[in-house]
Amino acid sequence: MHDFPLFLDLHGKDVLVVGGGQVAWRKVQALHKAGAKVRLVAKRLCAEIAASPIDHVAEQFEPKWLDGVWLAIAATDDELVNEAVAKAANERRIWSNVVDQRALCSAIVPAVVERKPVTIAISSDGQAPVLARRLREKLEAEVPQWTGALAALMGRFRDKVASRLASFSDRRRFWEALLDGDTGQQLAKGDIAAAEAELEALLAGENRRSGWLKLVGAGPGDPDLLTLKALQAIQAADVIVYDRLVSAAVMNLARRDAHFISVGKEKGLHSVPQQEIEAILVREASTGKRVVRLKGGDPFVFGRGGEEVLAARAAGIAVEVVPGITAAAACSARTQVPLTHRGLANQMTLVTGHCQPGGEDANWRALAQPKSTLAIYMGLTQSSHIADELIAGGLAAATPVLVVENGTRPEERRFRTDLGQLADTIAREQVQSPALLIVGDTVTLYQEDK
Repeated sequence: MHDFPLFLDLHGKDVLVVGGGQVAWRKVQALHKAGAKVRLVAKRLCAEIAASPIDHVAEQFEPKWLDGVWLAIAATDDELVNEAVAKAANERRIWSNVVDQRALCSAIVPAVVERKPVTIAISSDGQAPVLARRLREKLEAEVPQWTGALAALMGRFRDKVASRLASFSDRRRFWEALLDGDTGQQLAKGDIAAAEAELEALLAGENRRSGWLKLVGAGPGDPDLLTLKALQAIQAADVIVYDRLVSAAVMNLARRDAHFISVGKEKGLHSVPQQEIEAILVREASTGKRVVRLKGGDPFVFGRGGEEVLAARAAGIAVEVVPGITAAAACSARTQVPLTHRGLANQMTLVTGHCQPGGEDANWRALAQPKSTLAIYMGLTQSSHIADELIAGGLAAATPVLVVENGTRPEERRFRTDLGQLADTIAREQVQSPALLIVGDTVTLYQEDK
């Protein structure tokens, strides 16, 4: 962070604006909105400034006009004047902003989205003002107009809530419960009385301590592929129980004060037994905490999510499942290898190559179907056996295979091979988990990145 973000209270304070054109007029309007006492120095004025009752000095800029001001803004088309304003302000330790000349600024005026009393400021450190404005436009569309009314409502009740709820965590829960309710919709209709009644009812109720359990699909690793609902759950969670396959980029989206519990889940290494994971989920959710069980991919695709839902139900805990983008869909999209394609594949199968001790192996020979795509999860260790069985089932040894390691992540690697050479390719390239094997003729559509 190059600049320290700061909001200034300029109400009743003197501010100098040098310049008399449209840019200066926009600055004057913003300063008046903030309650500043503006003095403007310029020989020539645009029509808007000339018609306004502003304190105007019809002279060239001189350093003496900086006496007593808190902030100076240079908005002229004369670089020498702008430089003189910045130099004189710096010598007096007065913050200064020179429009469109970042190198001369000791203060930057950001792009602003205002929902009074809420103000959102966006700055690109002067590097990309058009981008900052584009972000402002996006936020203008996404931040509801009633946001300011909601902030004002919360401000009016802040002391009352603090007197009722002693702990910070209880207060945070209360406000988040309010934000998750219908208050915004009531304010959107202008029904302030109904919004206040809901707040009072929530404050008097007992439901603010209710926790929840959500099984959340973290997707293949790229945080941009999270669903909006998944992101909201992660950011609201008090406790996050996560697997090894969840990427650090996704974990970084959680609150810093959340409690993180790693349960491993990596072949050949110590991991928490499934029954113990279920006990952790039940224990944490039973205490009123908001618990996210964060799983790579989708919770219900080879993630044992069904077992965890059943455990929660048996304990009387309400559970919600938030889907995630599974590796087959993500790697297919990233590599531009479709799972189905007219003339090449009219069906697809998602299958795991990992077999639990004493468990039943997949019937690979039955899966060796023409015009079919196989997306094989956790198939590295058994790749030789899988390839042999598929060939024995009728697939040609030349059937194309795409191996995708760490799909969608920065460290992603891809290897185009075939069934006959699959195990050798994995060994030679030292492919590591997580990796997905895509088997079938649609792999012929794969094109190496240029």
